[in-house]
Amino acid sequence: MPQWTPSQYYTDLMPATAAAIARRPAPQSPPPEYVEPGVSSLAVTTRGYEHLYKFLFIGDSGVGKTSVIWRFSDNTFNGAFIHTIGIDFKIRTIDLDGKKIKLQIWDTAGQERFRTITTAYYRGAMGIMLVYDITNMKSFENIRNWIRNIEEHASSDVEKMILGNKCDMDDRRVVTKDKGEQLAIEYGIKFMETSAKASINVEEAFVTLARDIKAKMDRKLDTGGQGKGSSPVQVSGTTTQKKREWKFCALL
Repeated sequence: MPQWTPSQYYTDLMPATAAAIARRPAPQSPPPEYVEPGVSSLAVTTRGYEHLYKFLFIGDSGVGKTSVIWRFSDNTFNGAFIHTIGIDFKIRTIDLDGKKIKLQIWDTAGQERFRTITTAYYRGAMGIMLVYDITNMKSFENIRNWIRNIEEHASSDVEKMILGNKCDMDDRRVVTKDKGEQLAIEYGIKFMETSAKASINVEEAFVTLARDIKAKMDRKLDTGGQGKGSSPVQVSGTTTQKKREWKFCALL
């Protein structure tokens, strides 16, 4: 693989903001076009993982995408609002059903001016989180637009989940949980409400999406690469295949 520097890579993508983006920390992984396939168990001792899953976070600016990612990757929360410039990412390795899974989590800017850059990252994504803010109706209504972006730019069998974030702010809620569930059912997408601040359902959301990806990959292996679609819709901790017990969002 070629060696990329942050200034070279981001300048190629969007010259207008290259100077600002070049000041960000240097990327620690290859460009988004490269998604490493699952590796054999023989490589675990040297790689530290058996499979690499690429996750993508999309949604309006200010809904808390970065905060959710930081809570999962570093178990930290910063209440200060900082716009993501272009693209950023975090990495965490989890143990899933006895397998070491490395999650490469891409955080995208929600602003329209970065849309050309961010849509390029849809390609190769194995799981996509669509995030809205339960205190912002517009961010919820725009989920339909983000879904259209997925349909235009992502793989047809990409696993998806809708997250209603900031559920600790129930006193300021304008999007009911029922609305989120109904939207998820309409599109056949899983749904959870989360709080990065209170660490509610963040771990569960990532693990659920990773498990769905793993199950799909296992099915493809069992059928010689001819897997069938995604798992059934799972809304607020229920599933048609297997019951799981999750924490539900509560007013702090």
